[in-house]
Amino acid sequence: MTFKRLTRSVLLSTALLLALAANAAAPSVDPRAVVGRIADSIESTYFDAQAATRIADGLRADVAAGRFDALRDPRELAAVLTDRLRPDDAHFSVAWSPPAPAATPSTAPTPAAPPPPPTTDDSAVARENHGMRRVEVLPGNVGLIELTLLAHFEPDEPLAGSAREVADAALALVGRAQALLIDLRDCRGGSPAMVGYLVGHFVAEDADVYNTFKSRGPDQYERPTVPIARRRLDLPLYVVVSGRTGSGAESVAYTLQAAKRATIVGERTAGGANPGDVVDLGDGLSIFISNGSPVNPITNDNWEGDGVLPDRVVAAKDAQSVAYELALESMLGKIAAGPAADEARWALEASRAAREAAPIGDAERARYAGTYGTRVIRDEAGQLLYVVDRRPPKRLLALGGDLFMLEGAPFTRLEFERDAQGRSTTLVVRQVYGSVARFARSG
Repeated sequence: MTFKRLTRSVLLSTALLLALAANAAAPSVDPRAVVGRIADSIESTYFDAQAATRIADGLRADVAAGRFDALRDPRELAAVLTDRLRPDDAHFSVAWSPPAPAATPSTAPTPAAPPPPPTTDDSAVARENHGMRRVEVLPGNVGLIELTLLAHFEPDEPLAGSAREVADAALALVGRAQALLIDLRDCRGGSPAMVGYLVGHFVAEDADVYNTFKSRGPDQYERPTVPIARRRLDLPLYVVVSGRTGSGAESVAYTLQAAKRATIVGERTAGGANPGDVVDLGDGLSIFISNGSPVNPITNDNWEGDGVLPDRVVAAKDAQSVAYELALESMLGKIAAGPAADEARWALEASRAAREAAPIGDAERARYAGTYGTRVIRDEAGQLLYVVDRRPPKRLLALGGDLFMLEGAPFTRLEFERDAQGRSTTLVVRQVYGSVARFARSG
């Protein structure tokens, strides 16, 4: 046998052994038993008793018909059951997790335990910064808070290290902003306590806007559970959403929209209104079952299935920019002429130019490219770049005529002056604060 054939034979044998080992290690469950446990859990736990019986009976009928018999792999079974249940409630979710590896027994003597380290919250939620992904003040004095999660807190827990402390820090950072964007496009939901706390900062203390959760037990409420020190009742507010916005994040948008307190911008949300909890099914399987359903006091309804329809429907990728521009437009309608108005106007024009940027043609680029004193306009890869010393180049975005802005620097404008033949002779650099510099073309 040649070396090539021997190598191929070894590789095929190795692949076969690996495949056999993988199949031998593949998890297996009794699908009828699993679905039976799911039906029992839904019937005893789901918030709507009548619907619970209907859903459970439907699952039992599927079991009797043998619909799940071939799904002995719990990973496949979980996926099929999730798809089967989602039309009844968008929160239904069946999941499987592999068992934790068994600890290797050791015969070595156990050393004395070291003193415990200082207590820190190293949970996944804490590592996610309790859902506060990004907080900043955008040009023109518009605040932005991006959330991935509405983390839970207890009203009587210490403030230090809690999700409420992080929320307070975020709100303090944008406390001087003249408008605020709350970006929930990637927010999967979370705690009613955080929903009520955030909403409460923008409505009156006695406002009846919060959802009531109906269940088989006593009603529960989404209104704030702790005092709110500062409420910004007149702050222009914009909530940015997408099809990824779910559950409690939808509640923020739905509540503020129903109260006519915010403008919702983006795409229709996921449509999962009903909160709940995870039930362990054994065999590494679990199911999330809704145990309550919100009722808004203004609409007497919720967003289950339908999602939240934005006031301004735009593609999710553009939603934050459009909301930012709406905020700046609102500010310009209220503030007096002066530096603040100039900043808002320049920021608005810059955002639109960045979002709607059209390519600059070859002839135009050739007309402007060159050296202007200590500034260089470089034609590179179909773009005009502004270069100063060793600073990173910035792309020019056209504002019309011979006027341009710099990408990422909304308070700087470049204007080119031309001679009678149309050749660019001078670069004028203007700042929003009034300073102007002129640079004659030198090459």
